[in-house]
Amino acid sequence: MSLGDIAGLVAALAFVALVAFMAVPLLKLGKVLDETRTTVARVTEQSIPIVDEAAETLRTANAQLAKVDTVTTSAAEIGTNVSALTTLVSATVASPLIKVASFSYAVRSVVGRRAARRGRRR
Repeated sequence: MSLGDIAGLVAALAFVALVAFMAVPLLKLGKVLDETRTTVARVTEQSIPIVDEAAETLRTANAQLAKVDTVTTSAAEIGTNVSALTTLVSATVASPLIKVASFSYAVRSVVGRRAARRGRRR
């Protein structure tokens, strides 16, 4: 056996030792990857119903918001109608009330003057 043969044999043994040394971490890494795959599969199975439930909740919330929008629009229309009605009643009632107030003031003034004149004559 020559020196080159011995060097080759040592290199081969070193390579075998390196492969044996690296086999353990590689096997452990394989187990970790298998566990990771299993965990991801479980999480996926459990998260799909949650996502479906969240989507259903959002659909329900959107439907409720549409109803609230309808109610809000109706309330705004009612407010506008009440405002218009108030303006109409005010315009309709205010003018005759002003006339009645003016007439009653005129009657009081005339009655007051007549009473004052009668009081002076006596």
